Parts: sequence; C-alpha cells; structure tokens
Amino acid sequence: MKFSLSAEQQDFAKSLDALLGDFDTVSASRAWARSDTGPGTDLWRKLAEAGVTGLLIPEDLGGVGGSHLDVAVAFERLGYHGAPGPWIESAVVVPLILANSDKPEILTDLSDGTQCASITEPDGSRALDSHVAANTFVVAGHRLYEGTPSKKLRSVDPVRTLFDVQAGTAIADLDPEIFTRAYDSAALACASSLIGAGERLLDDTVAYVVQRKQFGRVVGSYQAVKHALADVKVALDFARPLVIGAAHELSAQSAVASRDASAAKVAANKAAYRAARAALQLHGAVGYTMELDLSLWILRVQALVTAWGTTAHHRDRIATALTQEN
Repeated sequence: MKFSLSAEQQDFAKSLDALLGDFDTVSASRAWARSDTGPGTDLWRKLAEAGVTGLLIPEDLGGVGGSHLDVAVAFERLGYHGAPGPWIESAVVVPLILANSDKPEILTDLSDGTQCASITEPDGSRALDSHVAANTFVVAGHRLYEGTPSKKLRSVDPVRTLFDVQAGTAIADLDPEIFTRAYDSAALACASSLIGAGERLLDDTVAYVVQRKQFGRVVGSYQAVKHALADVKVALDFARPLVIGAAHELSAQSAVASRDASAAKVAANKAAYRAARAALQLHGAVGYTMELDLSLWILRVQALVTAWGTTAHHRDRIATALTQEN
C-alpha cells in the first residue's frame, strides 16, 4: 500500500492551501460563532468551486466522483485552516447516505455548493449547524428521518453550533452496509481534520516559542520545550499513515475498512489532543484567552475528539474486529 500522495493529490492540497490561505478563516470562524454566517458561506461557495463539496458525489449528479484519499487530503487542509461549517456532515455523510435514494436533487445542490446539509450521529438528537442547512436528517436505528431543528445547544466550540433536532417523516430504511460506510467515512474525515488542526497548533506554537523570551532566554531554546514539540510532531506523523491507510481501505470497500477507520480516529484523537495540550502549556497564560486565535483550534480539537466516535468507542470497534478476524 502506498502511503504517499499522488502528484495530483499534492496539487489539490496546495490549491486548497492557497484558497484557504487567501481567505480570512479566523474572521469567518469568529463571525460564524456570532451567527453571522455570511463570510463562512462565501468560503463554502469557493470551496465548492474547488470540488470539495462534491468529492463523494457521482459525476452524473455534478460531483467529482473522488476517492476517500481525496477526502483525507481535503479535510486535513480544512482542519489546518479552521474552515467553519458542517463539512463532514454535508460533504461526506449525507452524500453517502443518500447515494441510492430517490432524492438526487439534494445531492446536486450539495455538490454545487448552493445548499448544505446536516445529520445527527447514529441514534443522536443533535445536529451541527442546522441553522444554515437546507436539509437536516436524523438517523435512528437503521432509518433515516427528516429532522426539524428546535433549540440551540451550548457547544464546547462556539464555532460548531449544535441544535437539538426532532425526527419527523421517515424517508428511508438504511442499508446496514451503506450506514456503516458513511459512519466510517465520517470518522476518517474527522481524523483528517484533527491531523490538520494538530499541525496548525504545532506550527503556531513553534512560531511563538522561537520569538518569546523568558528568564533571559528564548523559550524555544529550553530542552523541555523542544521535547514537548518533538513529541507532538512524532504523534502527528504516526497518525497520518493510519489515516491514509484507512482511506485506501474505504475506497476499496475492504473487509477491514471499519477497523482501520477506527484506528485512524484513535490515533488522530491522541495526536491532536497532545498538540492542543502542548500549545496551551507553551503559550502560557495568553493561551487561555479567547482573544488569541490559537483558541479556535484548541476548542476545535476538543470538539472533534468526541465527534463521530470517542476514543473509547473506536477502541471497542478495533477490539471487536480483531477478535472476529481470529
């Protein structure tokens, strides 16, 4: 299995970096947290033009018809730049859930970026960013329902606006294989976002400690600081191949895809959490302030480590898969 990206995928990552780097994602995220979705919606449309919203939508419905490796590439860049919005739900989960449904018009609208969608996690009652979603869905058991957002809920990450959602009309029975594939793909996208966020926290922290002086020395010159940052780098670099490997297995629809997606999520959770913890500690008191842009990524990591499966849940999935294999 190849753990490197193709030239085309590297170019895709660079193009997304250029697009997102030119856009003020920090201001867009802060505005999104205040319910001003204008800048974030503009960014959504730009990323739709780049093909991100249609990665897993067939070409005959206006999508890209891409692979899960394309998803991993895109979501790492989204995580690095902190793009707001229900990206995992709208660009990954809903397209896979509705792939064989009688609602192709929804996928067409999602692909071109004119609309976005949200969906609850399995047997959950909360959906992300339903205030901007044209369609919100509820997954209960193996049935899909139309959802109606009710009250806004408090979120650990103010940019990730959560709503309580009431299930309405049943839309379809979900094929267990499609349902599992969608969940695994969400875990993959979430893991990729965590890797990206972790890399951003590492880069920003390195930039800070090499210019910050304390006790007459540059903070970054202390061995303990160097070791903490090195540990973050190692954790991220160990997690990324698991993400790429899981992407290959999901694209191939292999028998170990669920196991590998869970392994990727566990590794990414641990690596990103280590990055957030180191960033907070090495920035000192200023790291605890909401005014510092660093807080956007720290809170994003805090939210994503429990989104689409906690570490404990995915460890259980891995253990179950291993015992069944033997």
